[in-house]
Amino acid sequence: MEKLLELLNELYPDVDFATYDARRDGPLIQSLEMVELITEIEQRFDIEFPPSVMGDPEHFYSAAAIWALIERLEDE
Repeated sequence: MEKLLELLNELYPDVDFATYDARRDGPLIQSLEMVELITEIEQRFDIEFPPSVMGDPEHFYSAAAIWALIERLEDE
């Protein structure tokens, strides 16, 4: 999780991802930024996001949600 938080803080230095949740705080990541974020995560964690995951915004509501997805994809 620490590695993910470092990445998120690099991309969005003004956001506290320890507490941020899009359901409560509103959307943060726009579609073009989502492509950049997914690409960075895939490279840093050596995983590949299937198209079905990218179409579901719930996976990106919070750092914890992203981390859960990363762990699931690493196990596949």
